[in-house]
Order: sequence, then structure tokens, then C-alpha cells
Amino acid sequence: MAEVKLFRLPDLGEGLPDAEIVEWHKQVGEHVALDENLVSMETAKAVVEVPSPYSGRLVKVYGQARDVIETGKPLCEIELDAGPQRAEAHDTGHHGSGASSAEPSADSGTVVGAMQSSNEVVHSAAVSIGGVRAMPAVRAMATKLGIDLRQVRASGPDGSVSMEDLKRHAARPDAPPPSLRSASPEASAGAPVVPAGGQVEALRGLRRNMARAMAEAHAQVVPTTLCDDADISAWQGAQDITLRLVQALVAASTAVPALNAHFDGQNATRTLHARVDVGLAIDTEEGLLVAALRHCERRAGAELRAEIDQLRRGALARELPPEALRDYTLMLSNFGMYAGRYATPVVTPPCVAILAAGRARWQSLPVMGGFEARRMLPLSLTFDHRACTGGEAARFLAVLLKDLARAA
Repeated sequence: MAEVKLFRLPDLGEGLPDAEIVEWHKQVGEHVALDENLVSMETAKAVVEVPSPYSGRLVKVYGQARDVIETGKPLCEIELDAGPQRAEAHDTGHHGSGASSAEPSADSGTVVGAMQSSNEVVHSAAVSIGGVRAMPAVRAMATKLGIDLRQVRASGPDGSVSMEDLKRHAARPDAPPPSLRSASPEASAGAPVVPAGGQVEALRGLRRNMARAMAEAHAQVVPTTLCDDADISAWQGAQDITLRLVQALVAASTAVPALNAHFDGQNATRTLHARVDVGLAIDTEEGLLVAALRHCERRAGAELRAEIDQLRRGALARELPPEALRDYTLMLSNFGMYAGRYATPVVTPPCVAILAAGRARWQSLPVMGGFEARRMLPLSLTFDHRACTGGEAARFLAVLLKDLARAA
């Protein structure tokens, strides 16, 4: 009798606790080749293609689309082909519970085919399923919107359905609202009764991770917020506010390194960073992503702007790799592009500071002999009071104000 292997969900990056099934690329009973894409999984940070660790027949799956699987829990079972398979030592190092007489044999670790480490798991190639080519992120969005990709007009590379194609399809006047598109007899059967006008919605993907991260930050960080207004009246012509904020953070981090740091609360250690990697908060329809703008201290304005645009496009398309979404040294939220003046932004460990910028406005200020109209940019600086003092934060903010007041 052919040997059956149990494949456990590997760590898809940065110790994430779980992932959501977007779509199986193989059905039970079908043959899957070694390293062939087996299933698309949506983690808290990206949509990931998981390749098969074996060559054989898929005999069992432990979840369907939109089911959440915990890291290390069974994902599927594969009946091995005759002949050599991948060496058992080629795994991620994530150890499962081992085999028992009641289940197929399990490896000492979670074998993940061609993935050599959790940081190299993301593949961005469009996958053809049911005759429709689309990126994993597009399939994830289509599932959540209840849209059949076969009905979407494709304009992407090689005839694939792009995220813009999907958005155009969803925006059609004749398209039903998402709440109706996602409803089905199967989904509504046995659903809980909710008040009129309300709909129960399970948090998934980015939103689930955001809720978890905010709860952890609330439990760990001792936040304090300082607010002030930067006088940007000297700015000439159109100015890139986000770029100016990044450059001001570099100046402030150079003068007061205490806020460009990581703090380890368990071991009571602080790491001051010479490099300035700014975590840009990017608002997407699926939730909040924080993308790392690397080495801001040594890059020119034009190069930084190009990278900001690239990060934003990647975030909106859910195509950023996991390494682009971690290891920033401090954070920036420019919520003023929408509305609002001041805020109490949330610091997520291990960072110790986040700067939030509100909506710039003209304000009448008293001067000797009368009043002047000045353009003001409201700033809110939240810092972890365990890692730095109020004096350090105030001096950091003072440098920000001075740098932003420059004409250019």
C-alpha cells in the first residue's frame, strides 16, 4: 500500500499563528507534482502560494476556502508516488506533533517543497484555475466580494484578471452590493439571526491581524502622545507632505536617537538604530498594512518618492513580500490626506514611536501689530514611555517642527 504523508501548514513568515485558505489548486483525487502550487493561503501580511512538498495524489484536505488553519496544524494528506521524494531534511524547521497509529506518517518538520525559508514563500505569478488566470490576491478579493472571476473582463498580463479589472467589475451599476453577492443558500443556512440592517462579518486576513496587533500593542505598550503644529508657511509651490515628513523623521532620529529604536519588554533592553527605516501605514480596502521604507537616511528625495509609490502599489495589490512588511525602526501615518487634525496613533512593538500627521490648514495667528494667516500641519507623536522619556520625545518633536518649517 502506498505511503500517505500528512502535510502541516508551515510557518508562512515571521511566526504568524494562522492563515486563511483562499483556494485549492488541486482537488481531492487529483495528482500533484513536487513543488507544484497546491493551495493559496492568505496570511496577515500577504497572499501566499504554498507548493506541494511531495509528488503524489491528494487524498484529503483539512479545510475549504475561507477556513482558517493554525500554523502547524494538518493542511492535507498526500499519497506518495513510487520513487524518490524530497529529502526529509529539507523543511522549515517547524516541528509538528509527529505520527500516531491513528494518522498518516508526519515528518519531523513541516516540509514545504521548494521553500527554503519562511521569508521566501511568496510567489507573485498569476495562476490559471478553471481557465481563469489571476494573482492570488485577486482571487482572495474576488472570494470576499462574492464575484465569479469567469464573469470579469481580463486586461492584465497574459490575459490575467487584475485587481483593477475586479474593481471595475464590482463598480458596475448593475452589480449587486457585496452583502448580496456573498450571500448563498448554503452560507445563510443556520446563520445567526441579526437585527435588521446589520450583518455579521467575520474578521479575516488583514483585519484579523490588525485586531490582534492592536490588542497586543494595547497590552504591552505604555503610550504617551505629544501634539503640536508645524508652521509650513515657508513651503513654496506644491510640496510632497509625506516625503517631507520622512525627511523630518530622519533629521529628528539623528538628533534624538531614542525614538528610532526597538524595545524588548521581556528582557528590558533597548536597541538604538543608526539606519532609519520608516514604516508607512497604508490604508487598503482589506485593512491596514505597514510597509518599510528602507535606509531613508541615505536616499535622495526622488528615490524615496519612487519607493513610496512602489510600496503603495504593492500594498493595494497585496503583492508585497513579507520582508517588506517588517523590521521598520519607527512608524508614520499621514491620515491628514483624508481628514482629521490630531490623533493618538498606536505604537506596535518592537517600535517605540509613531508620528501621525493631520490635515494641513490655514490659521490666523497673533503677531506683533496684528494677525497673520499661517499654514499649519498638525502633528501627533506617540511614544512608548517605557523606552524613552518625555524630554527625549519633546526634543524629537522640536526637531521635526524645525525641519518642517524649512522652505525646502
